[in-house]
Amino acid sequence: MALSATPYKVDINLTDLDRGVYETLRFTVARHPSETEERMTARLLAYVLWYSETLAFGRGLSDVDEPALWEKSLDGRLLHWIEVGLPDAERITWCSRRAERVSLLAYGRVDLWESKVLPSVASLKNVHVAGLPQEALATIAKDLPRAINWAAMISEGSLFITDENGQHEITPQWLLRDR
Repeated sequence: MALSATPYKVDINLTDLDRGVYETLRFTVARHPSETEERMTARLLAYVLWYSETLAFGRGLSDVDEPALWEKSLDGRLLHWIEVGLPDAERITWCSRRAERVSLLAYGRVDLWESKVLPSVASLKNVHVAGLPQEALATIAKDLPRAINWAAMISEGSLFITDENGQHEITPQWLLRDR
């Protein structure tokens, strides 16, 4: 019997001082049966970092031809493709040919991945890569409730998440270009 996706109700009060974005976001997001809490948390953090009114969750793990998040224009052009994790250089290159801008929120063994993959994609002008500190991500992802309620503030490149466990500071390390 196939496992079904787990729905999460999400409320985020977003204050992005760097871009002048102030929004209250309410949505439901599905966690694929094979998706870890860390990956889903990384998707939510990517949503916060690159939020726009037209940003939407892709099918991600359910469909390899879709990103974790994407933004499309009204005429169907792919404006922004957002991946999470540690994709190989071939995947990043493939994505860069399909969208005007590609952003990657890397987590896990970023230090090993960075030395192997980034040199191969550094010449792709539309690719932006940020690495998440693993310890901070693990702290936020631990025991992720089914009803997520965050206050998220971005200031001077740092992301502050306040949840039922307190306040967490995450400063993404920009490995290739910036936000």
